[in-house]
Amino acid sequence: MSIAALIVAAGKGDRLGGDLPKQYVDLGGKSLLAHSVDAFLVHPNITSILVVIGSGQEDLAKTALGGRKISGFVTGGVERYLSVKAGLDALVGSGATKVLIHDAARPFLPREVIDRLLLALDEADGALPALPVVDTLAHGGAVLGDAVDRRGLLRIQTPQAFRFDAIMTSHERWNGGIATDDAQMARAAGYSVAVVAGDPALEKITHAIDLSLANASLADSRSVRTGLGFDVHRLEAGKELWLCGLRLENAFGLAGHSDADVALHAVVDALLGAIGEGDIGSHFPPSDEKWKGAPSCLFIAHACKLIAERGGTIEHVDLTIVCEEPKIGPHRSAMRERLAKLLQIGIDRTSVKATTTEGLGLTGRREGIAAQAIATIRI
Repeated sequence: MSIAALIVAAGKGDRLGGDLPKQYVDLGGKSLLAHSVDAFLVHPNITSILVVIGSGQEDLAKTALGGRKISGFVTGGVERYLSVKAGLDALVGSGATKVLIHDAARPFLPREVIDRLLLALDEADGALPALPVVDTLAHGGAVLGDAVDRRGLLRIQTPQAFRFDAIMTSHERWNGGIATDDAQMARAAGYSVAVVAGDPALEKITHAIDLSLANASLADSRSVRTGLGFDVHRLEAGKELWLCGLRLENAFGLAGHSDADVALHAVVDALLGAIGEGDIGSHFPPSDEKWKGAPSCLFIAHACKLIAERGGTIEHVDLTIVCEEPKIGPHRSAMRERLAKLLQIGIDRTSVKATTTEGLGLTGRREGIAAQAIATIRI
């Protein structure tokens, strides 16, 4: 079974104000779009993620996602339902049997909501999360009018989940004008749409005050944690030298079971330490032949995934490489850029430094290279 996530991020977000469309605005260290993508990336049942963007926004979207692996981008239309249709068209032939359609402006998507939606699709053609209306409702403008009976009224949220053939047919048959809700299109086509419990965390970011409240809520609910990582590898003639995800030309390389990237190994241990998940050896034991010669970027991706699954974000990583050679200075900028891409954070949240031991010890004798890293995360 193939389950696709379709994230709609083609709007301008004029009501929020500012220079950027709201889906690319920072919230707690990453964009609203990145928050939404992460919720699907860490869910084990989601097999593909497609993001619908506005015309000319691909560079903005790529920057906002910071190297996250998605299936691709699709250019949307002038109305939301046209953007959804463009995304559905792009999924034709992908093998998707179910699809979850989500607004990027709802950055806090609990895994439990996705679980409830997918379970509901076992019986219904579609499903959506909703909350009961609890405030008093009334007609009026400058003067208060009659109250509205709120019994049976629901606040509809996203993502909305559908069997792919049902929602595709619903869009193809739609002739009711501008539609703001996929579930109503499905109902109009005669399909059943189940209602599951929504979540207050799924509030939509529309105005500046919404963003301020979301930032405040995020700050109040999270703590700052740090982790320390240290690693050392022996230098050997004829080995490849990998440091910070880059292959450097050098007569001597580092020996180890994987690619022996001592810098990334230290970063991985720092990340794992910050969430109390042991060390790199407990996740990728050197006795396992599967990891022989493996690129250390795989270990970084694993640590980042564990942090994301806990709802955490990486605030900063500070790396120090200890060696006599090669000289790190000429490669420092490229190392920061590579580290930022692997961690899916801004380059301003990384630091790469180098030092020597003034000829003392194994690094001073050019027998090996050591590295130490400190990771700061918010979770």
